[in-house]
Amino acid sequence: MISLQPYLSVLRQSACQHRSRAIFLRQVNGTIRGRNPGSSLISSSICWSRKIATAGTPDAGLAGSAPSTAAVGADADLRPYEPPTTGILSYLPPRIVPYAELIRLDKPTGGLYLFYPCVWSTLMAATMASPISPPLAVASTIFLFGSGAFVMRSAGCTINDFWDRGFDKHVWRTRHRPIARGAVSPKSAFFFAGGQCLVGLGVLLQFPVEAILCGLPSIVLVCTYPLAKRITNYPQFVLGLAFSWGALLGFPALGVSLFDGSTALAAAGCLYAANVFWTVLYDIIYAHQDLRDDVKAGVKGIVVRHPEITKPIMSALNLLQVGFLAAAGYFAGMGPIYYAWSVFGAGAANGWMIWTANLKDEKECWQWFKWNSWMVGGVMVGGGLAAEYLLDSLTTTEEVHSEVTDVTIT
Repeated sequence: MISLQPYLSVLRQSACQHRSRAIFLRQVNGTIRGRNPGSSLISSSICWSRKIATAGTPDAGLAGSAPSTAAVGADADLRPYEPPTTGILSYLPPRIVPYAELIRLDKPTGGLYLFYPCVWSTLMAATMASPISPPLAVASTIFLFGSGAFVMRSAGCTINDFWDRGFDKHVWRTRHRPIARGAVSPKSAFFFAGGQCLVGLGVLLQFPVEAILCGLPSIVLVCTYPLAKRITNYPQFVLGLAFSWGALLGFPALGVSLFDGSTALAAAGCLYAANVFWTVLYDIIYAHQDLRDDVKAGVKGIVVRHPEITKPIMSALNLLQVGFLAAAGYFAGMGPIYYAWSVFGAGAANGWMIWTANLKDEKECWQWFKWNSWMVGGVMVGGGLAAEYLLDSLTTTEEVHSEVTDVTIT
């Protein structure tokens, strides 16, 4: 007779393993809900269960290719929210902190990305104005744009978190955001965003009528961008349309009309297109921080749709940005300083980032995201435009002085 004892032993061992795994998973769920914190064994089981959860999905192999993200995510899931103890938020009253977190007061990089196209268009328009815009007018216009960029970026963050409150709970980097953790109710966030939009409208009303009319459509784009992540795999282009709007506003703000048949519209349009492609480029770097969680949460985006070719996509976007920057300079009559500093410099800086960045390291992606802001937006494109304006302003001043001297002698 054939003995069944070996087969029964194998079955009992398999059943025991399944029961052990079930116990681990129940402990994991309890830990995430706030029970039994601090166990390193449970922390390891969280990583194991996440791999099981992503197995069988089309992007599971890619999601598992960034172990550092999983490890950091597991630790973050185990930690409850802790009020800030350093930085600007630590000096604010506790009741205000959630709203300061909501507008990313401690993370100004996003606001700079919204501000740069306003600076670019103002400096380019200043050289096209006849006569050239004086430094005080340029500085005051840039100050107004800075105020508006801060307010509208804050409103955009509030609106984004309002729409994404369901997604944010499932992404380790965003699960402690104020709305996601319940510190700010959706109703309060809705009215808070409305108040911010009204303040932004108040800043916009300080500009000439043509600038006001050109700026109003941007509010629609700011409000609809979060919805794009639900209906298209390319929401970064919608973000680019919203964040680049300032590239159009500097011209009418300095009295250079976009609708009088001059080349200003062509220059502004090319500058706007350059900024749209740049926005998509840097947001790809930003999106790599959340790739694993975005795949599981069902968030759409270029990185989720084309994870294996993001660097070639970024290289193509860099070429498009450089091409449209060059075209904008052509229509605006820019000189060699602009082409060498702004156009070539931006392309070289972006190329260096694309070549060097490790997209599987989320901390490195964040550092490159910040670096690209001040290097490309400020030092390269902004610096070249500022140099062109200062050179044109000095040249114009010398010509006027020479004319006055000739008239006096005559």
